Amino acid sequence: MSIFQIQNSKLIAIRDKDVELEKDIQKLTEENLETVFGLQFIRTEFPLGDFRIDTLAFDNESNSFVIIEYKRDRSFSVIDQGYSYLALMLNNKADFILEYNEKLQTNLRKDDVDWSQSRVIFLAKSFNRYQQNAINFRDLPIELWEVKNYDNSTILYNQLLSPEAKESVKSITRNKTIENVTKEVKVYTIEDHTNHINKDTRDLFEMIREKILALGGNIEERPKKKYIAYRTHQAFLYVHIQQSQIKLHIIIGKSKLNDPKGITRDVSKVGHYGGGVTEIVLTKMEEISYIMTLIEQSFNSSKSSF
Repeated sequence: MSIFQIQNSKLIAIRDKDVELEKDIQKLTEENLETVFGLQFIRTEFPLGDFRIDTLAFDNESNSFVIIEYKRDRSFSVIDQGYSYLALMLNNKADFILEYNEKLQTNLRKDDVDWSQSRVIFLAKSFNRYQQNAINFRDLPIELWEVKNYDNSTILYNQLLSPEAKESVKSITRNKTIENVTKEVKVYTIEDHTNHINKDTRDLFEMIREKILALGGNIEERPKKKYIAYRTHQAFLYVHIQQSQIKLHIIIGKSKLNDPKGITRDVSKVGHYGGGVTEIVLTKMEEISYIMTLIEQSFNSSKSSF
């Protein structure tokens, strides 16, 4: 993908440049984890056993740990290394909890963490086609992100997404490490949220989902255990699908929201799945057009925060 700068109606090519990924990009990423990934920084170079985790982070949305690794070597196995890190985490939960509590001066308990949502992120300047093909599974708790640094002080973080993968990683391996990890770690899909609801609610969700994703080309859809998050630089909407209705939580406070029909509820002090401070309940198709005006306000707010 070519990137250009506009100068007097002329396009000037912006060239990428080599960097010491482990040193420069790791430091930059760790200092901006919330901005880039929506994660909380815990520790750099976390030693455990024979391993040294480059960056240890925490996802407050899903209450889970995230391991980030920076790679220059293009020959490493995405599957083998990714699952080795996850196995290390699951076999040493107390060490991760201790590190979290010591660094953040808090009292997180092991039962507070959703270990099933653990994941590994690999960052590299590029990945070979074997590594890219390796993530073509629907239930892989591993993400590949290309990082490119350009000569105009611009940096690009680009997640490599597999096509609509149907096959499970469980079906192609007898590796004991992978088998043990997949017993505890689960990657959720949209189907996990829609398989057990009635057809009317499923149709309702599909209709509003289409409109949400049409708000912008950079919207990420992240299915979690109890909800589906939609985000740009930060999450702007959390969707919890129930049997006969859909609860939507947005990040704008009720007092700042333009809601002439008054259909929203302040849940800033009420327990609910995911984030957001204002709740909207969707029950029928006729409500979608108006509700989308509320969601769009949250979407715009998420962009203007950066």
